[in-house]
Amino acid sequence: MGLPTIRTEVPAYAMRVVDTLEASGYEAWVVGGWVRDALMGCRGHDIDVTTSAPWQETARVLRAAGIEVHETGAQHGTVTAVVDGLPVETTTYRVEGAYSDRRHPDEVRFVTDVREDLARRDLTVNAMAYHPGRGLLDPFGGQDDIACGVIRAVGEPARRFEEDALRVLRAVRFACRLGFVIEPATQEALTAAAPGLADIASERIGQEIDGILASGRMAWALRHEFDVLAAALPELAPLRGFDQRSPYHAYDVLEHTARVCAGVEAVSGGCAARPLRWAALLHDVAKPSAFSMDDGGRGHFFGHPEEGARVAGRVMGRLAVERQTVREAQALVRLHDLPIKADVRSTRKMLAKLEDACPGRGAALAHMLIGLKRADALGKAPNCLAYAVDLDAHEAALRTELERGKTCAVSDLKVGGADVIRERCIEPGPGVGLILRSLLAAVINDELPNDREALLAELRYDD
Repeated sequence: MGLPTIRTEVPAYAMRVVDTLEASGYEAWVVGGWVRDALMGCRGHDIDVTTSAPWQETARVLRAAGIEVHETGAQHGTVTAVVDGLPVETTTYRVEGAYSDRRHPDEVRFVTDVREDLARRDLTVNAMAYHPGRGLLDPFGGQDDIACGVIRAVGEPARRFEEDALRVLRAVRFACRLGFVIEPATQEALTAAAPGLADIASERIGQEIDGILASGRMAWALRHEFDVLAAALPELAPLRGFDQRSPYHAYDVLEHTARVCAGVEAVSGGCAARPLRWAALLHDVAKPSAFSMDDGGRGHFFGHPEEGARVAGRVMGRLAVERQTVREAQALVRLHDLPIKADVRSTRKMLAKLEDACPGRGAALAHMLIGLKRADALGKAPNCLAYAVDLDAHEAALRTELERGKTCAVSDLKVGGADVIRERCIEPGPGVGLILRSLLAAVINDELPNDREALLAELRYDD
């Protein structure tokens, strides 16, 4: 396999920072993710620069050239230059001292050799520097590892992960994002260091888990890096080896969950929505605690969707996932076992439940729920696979209902509060809402059409 080469030009806005620093006698390189992505033929996003200039000099030189500068991390030698409205994080070459708390270096020391700076980085694929004139600087073999599809720690793996336990999850995230395998010594070290995630801020763990989910390869992570994921999310630990004792399930809860995570990617073409990915991961998280067994030895999980939604809310809240995503994922977990039929009444009831949980999102969540149900069926025993096909009819019923104009909330009715007050001759108050909700129930149950004249006639009827 030939080595990759950089064929992508460094964007002009970033080269302006590099050229300005070098015109003042300092050395500067593009580093990090842009270099890695360029070697892989991918489009880079944020561009980072490292330089021999002390941060104070970096700020002075760039400002003198008319470049906007923000001192975003001066204590670590970092400033952010803004060129043409685009940020370029620029950091002085540095090395880091011991990590007593396994999260932050006790000290940062500035150096003059870029190789020392690269040596402090976590993974070889992230420890390269590039300059259009000087070429690629790759002291740790990151280019070879990209060619071979390998994630490898820089230097001694145990030391890298002991310094900052979050690197354990970062390694898994990069393996998932890039589709690489983790080199054995690095794997051994990150597994040993995984318990250190208990010392890491929950929101930082949440960002990494979110990145693993966004890669679409959570199934791989569950199967190959479960020790790491269970250290990051202890609620997952009971899933491994939990025998469901059910004719509907051929796998333990962990393998079923992995199959559902893979399934939502398959049914969405690899573009599953964020709430759906979280729901796939957590949909059966409460099964171990809800387990009971009947006299015949068959397992049951009564109430696990409702309890699972509560656990999902607690987990995602701890990880600082934004509230809207939490609410939507909770709704999907709570309703993933909801019995549905391919008819108007059942479809409207499903939409109403989702709309009630997440106003304005009922239609989008209905598609996600059917996707979750389909993936759930694909992850069960072979005798359940037919249900994944049966859901085609449910999806068709949903599309038909949405095309005709969904009716799943009071706001969808063709009459409003003013009509109720006028036709029933009542005062504004809670009674108006009760009447509207009763009309909505009648429409959902297909007892009344959502037609203005029909609804007004119902309001005029006085028993």
